[in-house]
Amino acid sequence: MIHGFVVIDKPAGITSHDVVSRVRRILGTRKVGHTGTLDPFATGVLPIAVNDGTKAIPFLDEGVKCYEAVMQLGVATDTLDMTGKVLRESGFSAVSEPQLLDVFEKFTGPILQIPPMYSAIKQGGQPLYKLARLGQEVERAARPVEIHAIELLAFTSPFVSIRVTCSRGTYVRTLADDIGATLGCGAALKELRRTASGPFAIGAAHTLDSLQRAADEGSVASFSVTPYGALAHLVDIPLVDAGLAKVSCGRSPLWHETTVQAAAVAAGTEYVRLSHNGILVAVARMDERGDPFPDIVLKRVFM
Repeated sequence: MIHGFVVIDKPAGITSHDVVSRVRRILGTRKVGHTGTLDPFATGVLPIAVNDGTKAIPFLDEGVKCYEAVMQLGVATDTLDMTGKVLRESGFSAVSEPQLLDVFEKFTGPILQIPPMYSAIKQGGQPLYKLARLGQEVERAARPVEIHAIELLAFTSPFVSIRVTCSRGTYVRTLADDIGATLGCGAALKELRRTASGPFAIGAAHTLDSLQRAADEGSVASFSVTPYGALAHLVDIPLVDAGLAKVSCGRSPLWHETTVQAAAVAAGTEYVRLSHNGILVAVARMDERGDPFPDIVLKRVFM
């Protein structure tokens, strides 16, 4: 039985929920969830939380995501990718590499995006994609996102290969559509592959088939990222035995029940890891109302 995360290299043609269902069957446990969906046509990093890993999801730092994508110029579709219905086709032969780089620069930094109709965002309690399938289009509020970088990997007209580093909540399909509109010829995504989501990278990803083989061989534990490792961005506060005993009873530890001096924790720190011998015991919040140092307040116990 594993507790933590398995990074799946999602194949094209299935949903993120399909991946969760497959992992449940492979590992023989119902307590499985994903930290964020990928479009069915997309591939790449899909972190799957298993058992106690699901408790760590709210504390993950997946604020930065990386994608490699291929845009097709000269076309606009209803889904903003090439799986959808073509709405318009335009000439694209005049688009040059300098033009692309100039437009990329305009979309780098904080921007506003209107979520696509074919998305899981709910409006009035209904996912937008269900309304879109009924032929309905509703007004959507623009959302702030940040594009940290757009790198041109290759340009063989009409195909433009790019690498995008962006904030959570960014729709690369929308980015491609907006870039196409700015170029004046339209663009839709032909391929999309996520290469990183916070601490989870493609180099640590496994296919569903390899996960199945590992489960058959009894070596699936080697595929997992522990909750302690997944929350490595949080300050670590090791507990002494007395602190461990207290937390195991659901009580917040005092500073003398840790191996850390309170003054060593930077002001403004919100959440911390409580650990024992390199194993995550709990996530706690720093309550600045403590005197003279913040109080350690349990948020989630993992024991």
